[in-house]
Amino acid sequence: MLESARKRRILVARSERANLALRSADKWRPPALEPGQSALGRVLAGVRRYFDFQAGSCWADVAAEAGSFRGKVVDVGCGAQPYRELLPAGVDYVGLDIANAETAFGYAPPNVVHFDGGSWPAATHDADVVLCTEVLEHVLDPAATLAEAFAALKPGGRLLLTVPFAARWHFVPHDYWRYTPSSLNHLLEAAGFRKVVVHARGGALTVACYKVQALFLPFLMPQQASAAKAFALRLLASPSIPFFVALAVVGNLSMRGQGGDDCLGYTVTAERPSE
Repeated sequence: MLESARKRRILVARSERANLALRSADKWRPPALEPGQSALGRVLAGVRRYFDFQAGSCWADVAAEAGSFRGKVVDVGCGAQPYRELLPAGVDYVGLDIANAETAFGYAPPNVVHFDGGSWPAATHDADVVLCTEVLEHVLDPAATLAEAFAALKPGGRLLLTVPFAARWHFVPHDYWRYTPSSLNHLLEAAGFRKVVVHARGGALTVACYKVQALFLPFLMPQQASAAKAFALRLLASPSIPFFVALAVVGNLSMRGQGGDDCLGYTVTAERPSE
């Protein structure tokens, strides 16, 4: 009888769980990653990257490579174009995004080449570099996207790609995949790329700090709440601010190593072979 009651409680608990296949929006969404348009804006963007490990680690890896970019750079899924300021003078920048980028992801910067998710427009052809940051998880057919990137590049051109790994479900429902180094290598080589190099961003300690921070963010930065409720949540969470800052310090220090199997995400470089 006790066993039957326990089974009933389990069944009731399971029946109360939400069907996530029906979810159509985020419960909490990080602020858009915007480029700094002024001195103050650049400072605030830097502070954001220090506390947002995903954004900060991607920025650091793109910054390490961007100084060597020359010719035409195609920024796929460019969003608000936060990495454009890292490019050397004289680079021919092409921002590429899907036609519904504003409705699906909230980005609508000027001077963007839009496409319908199929073949890339002619403006992207003969690229020296294809930059694709935190985009591939939002693509239903990653093999087709990588084939388009390969076709857009000149022989000898380079691809710089970042993807998340230990990351929350975001931009719901337009978030489909999490990739491993094995899957990235397979997809890229199948598309024709060679010299594939995959680096981890952070390790288990970084991820631990990142996940604990995520527990506080809905309280420190409440969304979809009245002004009174938002104030109450911030007041309730205010004693956690020193701990939140300490997590940021430890998390950033932990990213100085080689990274680990449990990481924030991966940064990938690959080349189209010279012909």
